[in-house]
Amino acid sequence: MDNITNIPQHIAIIMDGNRRWAKERGIETKEGHKAGAENLENIAKYCNKIGVKYLTVYAFSTENWKRSKEEVSALMILLRNYLNKFSKNANKENIRIKILGDISVLESGLRKSVEDAITKTKDNTGLTLNIAFNYGGRAEITNAVKKIALKLASNEIKLEDIDENLVNENMYTDGEPDPDLLIRPGGELRTSNFLPWQLVYTEFYFSDKYWPDFGEDELLEAIETFNKRNRKFGGK
Repeated sequence: MDNITNIPQHIAIIMDGNRRWAKERGIETKEGHKAGAENLENIAKYCNKIGVKYLTVYAFSTENWKRSKEEVSALMILLRNYLNKFSKNANKENIRIKILGDISVLESGLRKSVEDAITKTKDNTGLTLNIAFNYGGRAEITNAVKKIALKLASNEIKLEDIDENLVNENMYTDGEPDPDLLIRPGGELRTSNFLPWQLVYTEFYFSDKYWPDFGEDELLEAIETFNKRNRKFGGK
């Protein structure tokens, strides 16, 4: 920490590699996801400790419904248990929980856990933990376009009112800065439909380590690398 002079205000993480982590250990896939959830709790607490203001993690994409019913069911149970447990600890840590994505399709018990976690932590002033669940970047942009179109059709806004700021206001991350740093463990080199609008000037960091093994030391290494980047934002 001593040689880190600039802590990113907003870090985004694609939590990749849980299934491969489990396979290499000869254990069930759900155990890999459980280890990944436990690591998320540790990383969120550590980000809060070092002064990160926003942490956005990719937990379940709109495409993940294509996985086996058994795995999807295990992920839903895991999210419910995680939210019930972590929302209590989040208050102790002063962490605010938000969900990015369409939760209307979730079963009622899980949806209640999501809503309770959001409500219980809404006044916390430390780290904001954005959990992208049933999230797709193109779906988010499409949803924003629909909301703007409705406002235009009802004469709430005029055509000339539509600009980047208005689009931002209709995204899930309204009111938050764009990510400074995107981290993807697991060895893959793509963004996988994660935050396409918000990542336009984000610095990327890729790691071969699977998410359950991506701990505090690996996070600090990513931040150190970020500190060596020269962010020009299109300027000289």
